[in-house]
Amino acid sequence: MALAEYDIVIGAYERKLMQKHIWDGTFVKAQLLYEGKKVPIRVRYRGGHTRDYPKKSYEIRVGNKTYHFNAEYDDPSMMRNALSFQFLETIGVPSPFTRHCVLHINGRSEGVYLLIEAVNRAYFRRRKIAVRSLVYASNDSANFSLISPETGRRKRTLFEGYRLVIGKAAARTRLKRFIRSIHRLRGAKLSRYLNRKLDIDNYLRWLAGAVLTGNYDGFDQNYALYEHAPTGKYRIVPWDYEGTWGRNCYGRRCASDIVRITGYNALTEALLSDKTVRGRYRELMRALLRTAFTESRIMPMVNRMHSRIAPSIYNDDTRKWPLRVFDSEPELIRDYIRERRDILLKELEDM
Repeated sequence: MALAEYDIVIGAYERKLMQKHIWDGTFVKAQLLYEGKKVPIRVRYRGGHTRDYPKKSYEIRVGNKTYHFNAEYDDPSMMRNALSFQFLETIGVPSPFTRHCVLHINGRSEGVYLLIEAVNRAYFRRRKIAVRSLVYASNDSANFSLISPETGRRKRTLFEGYRLVIGKAAARTRLKRFIRSIHRLRGAKLSRYLNRKLDIDNYLRWLAGAVLTGNYDGFDQNYALYEHAPTGKYRIVPWDYEGTWGRNCYGRRCASDIVRITGYNALTEALLSDKTVRGRYRELMRALLRTAFTESRIMPMVNRMHSRIAPSIYNDDTRKWPLRVFDSEPELIRDYIRERRDILLKELEDM
């Protein structure tokens, strides 16, 4: 089945305005053509260092709906985000929907893109989840620590590294209080507090997913944190898993052991200091290595996705990676799964 095709029409003035404001996130008016329909939209560039790349990523807003068109320029497989979110869903971590597509701008093909669902109010409405607040972890200061990774000194504010998306000023206060408390409390008091304020099952499954896929950047940034309205507990949503499955976020090959089994960040450390929770995590990881994180479960997903996008990738002259690298990616992912399983099974014995 051919990939879906989208066409964005942007005026000359608006295109120049986008280029002028490439780093400050200025939206411009445009139109989206899809399945014969013409829809008014707003569009802007998105991403971090990738805004310097010849192939850009875009955010579009259609009314109150937001979509991300990711170029996945560094990933030779074009699959790592999509595969990771699909895998995380299988282990019980609600994750953004993805769809490979071909993007055209003003009639010119920009090649294969990954359409990623935004984590916003619409995301939660689709899943019938009531939320009290939502914050994005936008840089590596979102590590639940009291200390800034940039300066090595105490943070000026414990909201450093986060961006409030849903909620009022009180949501900032609650998150700062949560971070302060996980450092102030010890022993049984800390355990009771975390049971009251954190959806531990959700967090452990998210932690296991980041560890299994090898997402080194995913522990202190690239996630969304929300308060579940009915329980008042924090839950976590994954974001940006391009640097996984044997490659880093720049697409370079990396060792399969760069992420330890217990992951990183101060919240994880506080949580796993409880022997009972540590035991739960150990049993969860053991179960996932036996069932979900196996070649027999994952490689069919890899092969289906790779086969589906291959014809469009072969016709895409915007990619920076040679086709021979794309063709070899399923085998690289298979090797990663084998190596990662061996590493984690050994780490489980010492945990």
